[in-house]
Amino acid sequence: MQNLLKNIFPNFSSELISTIEENGSLQDFEAGTILMRTGQYIKNTVLITKGKIKIYREGEDGGEFLMYYLQPGQACAISMICTAKSEKSQIMAKVVEDVSVMMIPLQMMDKWMMEHRSWYEFVIETYRSRFEEVLEVVDNIAFRSMDERLEFYLKRHSDACGCSEVKLSHQEIATELNTSREVISRLLKKMEQRGLVKLNRNQIELLK
Repeated sequence: MQNLLKNIFPNFSSELISTIEENGSLQDFEAGTILMRTGQYIKNTVLITKGKIKIYREGEDGGEFLMYYLQPGQACAISMICTAKSEKSQIMAKVVEDVSVMMIPLQMMDKWMMEHRSWYEFVIETYRSRFEEVLEVVDNIAFRSMDERLEFYLKRHSDACGCSEVKLSHQEIATELNTSREVISRLLKKMEQRGLVKLNRNQIELLK
């Protein structure tokens, strides 16, 4: 376990890793599992050791607003804030690729901030990086047209998986971008004609 944590969180001190091992709980969840719901109290923060989790907001009409993805070596900044302040979650968290997560109990967070410099730095960096990512998403929505938003969305997915294939249906993309499937299909066809993507069944290959 110590080697696993050290490989995924290389900036954690040996003392912190030992403490995480003693107090944390490693759990596995399958793709499709909802880990966090809007209005739910959060009693743990999670460190991702394997897989991918989608963090998003859900509208009253069931539409989704993608905020960011969590991958190995990362933690959810919003869940950290809600956990520390004993507030209800304002987000949804869904497993998109089978994950292993280290559950960190609420009472450990403040204690580790005081006792472990590497935990303090990890939390601050988590807040900073997620804030920048959310700002980028807001800018994308506020200042870009739908075709630009679609290109940005596909690039984020590609960057998240480190691959050129995005395995999503047109309807899934439409739901996350809060538009219709017909609009997404039309824009993707235009992108294919421009040589930016290659369309396959439930898969989009980015060419540039």
